[in-house]
Amino acid sequence: MNKYLNILPLCAALALTVPVTSFAQTATTETTTEAPAEAPATETSPAKTTIESQLSMGDVSEADTALGKPYTKEVVGAWEMRCIKTEEEIDPCQMYQLLDDGQGVPVAEFSLFRLPSGGKAEAGATVVVPLETALPSQLSISVDGGKARRYPFAFCNPVGCYVRMGLTKDDVAAFKRGKEAVITIVPALAPDQTVQLALSLDGFTASFDKSSVIDQ
Repeated sequence: MNKYLNILPLCAALALTVPVTSFAQTATTETTTEAPAEAPATETSPAKTTIESQLSMGDVSEADTALGKPYTKEVVGAWEMRCIKTEEEIDPCQMYQLLDDGQGVPVAEFSLFRLPSGGKAEAGATVVVPLETALPSQLSISVDGGKARRYPFAFCNPVGCYVRMGLTKDDVAAFKRGKEAVITIVPALAPDQTVQLALSLDGFTASFDKSSVIDQ
């Protein structure tokens, strides 16, 4: 079916470029060989049909600038800077990355934000994984093949199951100098197996410096 999906847009474009009067002219040529005795009293040229005239240029929705609406401000390396629209001069932003199974199928989400200085954790992170995850096995994460740290699941909802982790100064430093972190979870239906998800650390330092400090 994919090959037909690829062909259809091209066919549609070609159809738009064919003059709407071509079929009528061909039929007239085949059915009569004599010119009409008199030309019509008035004759109006058909409007020219172009591809551009049939395209919608889109309208700006008021919802796009609504307060409280999330948006992606920029992409830094492998990280999206996800922000919330507010009335403040600078909107609060956190780091975000969508993790897949290595074949492009989304599996988990990873979000990270900074915390106020002086506490045990320098940053906080939220990981969302599928509901079919073995919760007692917890979630583990390692950087560049180093020692893995385990984190319990906090709760689940219809979206998935959540891990809320605190990252120490040493954890953040490991992320900054690392190339890749590996998140490991265990499927509930196959407890003897593991699923490993790659978290790219490309652009981590730059995006971390741009993320907001969340104190609530």
